[in-house]
Amino acid sequence: MSALETLFAALEEQGWAVSDELVDPALVARLYRDSRAAWEGGLFHQARIGRGQEAARDPDIRGDSILWLDDAPVAGATQDFQAWAAGFRQALNARYYLGLKREEFHFSHYPVGTAYKKHLDQHRATEHRKISLVLYLNPEWEQHDGGELVLYPPDGQASALRQVLPQCARLAVFRSDLIPHEVLPCRRTRWALTGWFRTDPA
Repeated sequence: MSALETLFAALEEQGWAVSDELVDPALVARLYRDSRAAWEGGLFHQARIGRGQEAARDPDIRGDSILWLDDAPVAGATQDFQAWAAGFRQALNARYYLGLKREEFHFSHYPVGTAYKKHLDQHRATEHRKISLVLYLNPEWEQHDGGELVLYPPDGQASALRQVLPQCARLAVFRSDLIPHEVLPCRRTRWALTGWFRTDPA
């Protein structure tokens, strides 16, 4: 069974899946360099919670800063990832008939000590986000560095399904409407590329 087939089988059974084999580590290294350069260039902004005019900053709930790929400087790594993501969207549609029309992604930067409390990715009163994806860009990461993605069952139970250590080129995929999750406080700067596959047109 291929890495993609293995991931899809887990996604079907659990509503979430993790893979270390689907994204080329060389591409991840290039994405990491581009995200760091954009951060050092002052292009990131503090992330908000909520949507639209109701979106607000609350560092006690969400401590990362982000840069949407659409706003990032044009770079080969970003374009290569977007091409990969478009292919992955086509594979999701072929497998599940989800009607996904586009994807949106951003770089995320978590300073030491920051986190993101438990939440669902699909906003209230909208169903456009269907599949969430997180790709970790950290070149080195150990267990004691923290910053795990914690996935919870959809029934609201407090016990975690999985803690995902944000190691380089690790990919986490899960149902945006089904899987509550959080990011635990990190003890090193934590870099990732995060986003959603959506059913609404751009």
